[in-house]
Amino acid sequence: MQTELLGYLRPDGDYGIRNHLLIIPTVICANQVCTRITQLVPDTVAIPHQHGCSQIGADKDRTFATLSGTGRNPNVGAVLIVSLGCEVVDPYALAEDIRRTGKRAEVIDIQEVGGSIKAIQRGGELAREMRAELNLLKPEPIPASKLRIGVKCGGSDATSGMASNPALGAASDMLIDQGGTVIISETTEIIGAEHVLAARCATPEVADQLYAFVARFEREVERMGADMRGGNPSPGNIAGGLTTIEEKSLGCISKCGTSPMMGAFEYAEAIPGTGLYFMDSPGNDIECVSGMAASGVHLVCFTTGRGTPTGAAVVPVIKITGNKAMYQRMTDNMDVDVSDILDGTTGVGLAGERIWQEIAAVASGKLTKAEILGHQEFSINRIGPSL
Repeated sequence: MQTELLGYLRPDGDYGIRNHLLIIPTVICANQVCTRITQLVPDTVAIPHQHGCSQIGADKDRTFATLSGTGRNPNVGAVLIVSLGCEVVDPYALAEDIRRTGKRAEVIDIQEVGGSIKAIQRGGELAREMRAELNLLKPEPIPASKLRIGVKCGGSDATSGMASNPALGAASDMLIDQGGTVIISETTEIIGAEHVLAARCATPEVADQLYAFVARFEREVERMGADMRGGNPSPGNIAGGLTTIEEKSLGCISKCGTSPMMGAFEYAEAIPGTGLYFMDSPGNDIECVSGMAASGVHLVCFTTGRGTPTGAAVVPVIKITGNKAMYQRMTDNMDVDVSDILDGTTGVGLAGERIWQEIAAVASGKLTKAEILGHQEFSINRIGPSL
């Protein structure tokens, strides 16, 4: 029997579990105007970033795709785009791409309206109008098969691979069993264990794509004179008991469960189907989660042993840990404690059920700790140099 959640029906037939009015700067020069608009109009979210100018080729395209994908995310009900007027990201093309979902997208040009103050005033007027429209929408029941979650780990320690990641894997299987979708990413953190994931791929072509992502990343690392496979994890990982990249990767991949890998796609691309998928991304927490949000996930489950407070702009982030001491120190930031796996009082399956219940509650409106604290981090993974 399917779990029933609550969501907002979108014009394209998709559902969102939040109803955000998103303020998008097309370029770093528009960040302050966007921030001031969100200060004037409650219940709006801005995504300041450092890009949109002096970019070319695939790098420029990635910025466009990430901004558009974030605006297209079903948790976003409407979008206000703020442009400077001379950047490489075309604000009107961006608005048109977002409007293909049927949602409202408006554009303000700072140079055209006469500077920052007038842009803030005009933006505030539009944002109040759009927010009032969104407030008329009411959540309605949706099946779990509509839900898409991202699974992520960061600030890992030995408890991550032993407890929180396997428990999240059990919850991932529960969602996929109900027809839902799970996205795992972090190309850097499957290195040394890519053959394990490849063996689960639904077709040889999917396995080939997975290997291609790893090879491409390693070429870039080698170009910079570094070595991923011969190197250790981060200082925090090492202090937490992880000794090699392979050890970290084997723990990392356990968070996506046991289902077949149906496909692998590029950073910030739209999720192509249901089931389990891999998205190419760096391990950097904010860049990875922002890419998954742009691909269309509704929420992210984030395991951590060392502890991290970060959230995301348009998707709730559920923090899960198997480190009891850290959970007690950082209870303001952690949502789920599965450390009882390690003391033998709870099995992985029962801990996975606990995580699934939290996913269902958050997908029906419960706020995560990161949401309550106002964590709305956003960052775009770059490809090329600035001009």
